[in-house]
Amino acid sequence: MTVLQTSSSDLASKDTPGATAAGALGARRRSRLSGAAFQAKYITEKLLAAAVVLWLAASAAFLAVHFAPGDPVTLLMGEFDTPELRATIEAQWGLDKSLFVQYYDFLTRLLQGDFGMSYVQRTPVSDILFGHRLVASAQLTATATLVAVVVALTTALITAGRKGIGTRITYLGELTFASIPTFWLGIVFITVLSFQLGLLPVVGGSKLENIVLPSLTLGLPLAAVLSQVLREGIEKSLEQPYAVTAMTRGISPWRLKLRHGLRHALIPAATLAGWSVGGMLTGTVIVEQVFGRPGIGQATVVAVTRQDVPVVLGITLLAVTLYVVVNTVVDIVYLWIDPRLRVR
Repeated sequence: MTVLQTSSSDLASKDTPGATAAGALGARRRSRLSGAAFQAKYITEKLLAAAVVLWLAASAAFLAVHFAPGDPVTLLMGEFDTPELRATIEAQWGLDKSLFVQYYDFLTRLLQGDFGMSYVQRTPVSDILFGHRLVASAQLTATATLVAVVVALTTALITAGRKGIGTRITYLGELTFASIPTFWLGIVFITVLSFQLGLLPVVGGSKLENIVLPSLTLGLPLAAVLSQVLREGIEKSLEQPYAVTAMTRGISPWRLKLRHGLRHALIPAATLAGWSVGGMLTGTVIVEQVFGRPGIGQATVVAVTRQDVPVVLGITLLAVTLYVVVNTVVDIVYLWIDPRLRVR
């Protein structure tokens, strides 16, 4: 009888509200811990994947120099060929050593920020890439990205879920800007906004005035594509049951778009934006040539024209690094955009 009473009291104690609350609290703590462990694992995997991609890109650059047709020294010299320069290149690249030692030295120099020497311009490649050229290209890329994000968000939020002549005109404008070649769009902006209307200078003026036209040229085509992706995502989310339920509870359409629709549309838009921004360095080559900006784009054109292989390799590795970093950041930001990714 005593045993039965004890067992009954134990069972009763387990069913008390305090015990239930403690169990729920413990379950939540275990869920948070498992979620944190998953997030740490997810971020670590993305960082390792980025490191592997950068290593493969550096290895490809090394192999391109050593296994390209012809003599590696002749390839690196460019348009100059003197016995003294040939001896210098052989000593700096350690061509008298084994291929494995050359590869190890090459990776070590890259980790130290040493991209080699431009034998055509007689200047270290790092001095050509980093400095005012990189700052100018970074300013253009950042400003163009800001233009693209602001225009895309505004357009998508205004036109999502609406039908009418204004939305149709927006569709036509997006298709136009997404289809126009970048160099042609830049020429149109220069002709109309600068030469005919005199609103903005092509050269001269303040730094802010000089960057407006290049930023519009580079940012509006991206904004046209992003706005279409955002609008489609918002409209799909507005058709879901939770959106209908929220509308019946009196939530305003704008709040529904901002709070629910936009967040569900951010994942595909963020993927596209990361891919586009990461590859935007290629677009700056054309835009900087059109507007005469002294950035990485101009350095690329000069290096290709003069067959300056070390500079071309340095710019290629810089572009790959930018692309990998941006897309890795986007992958990590997914954890904030979509809470479902935080727990597994």
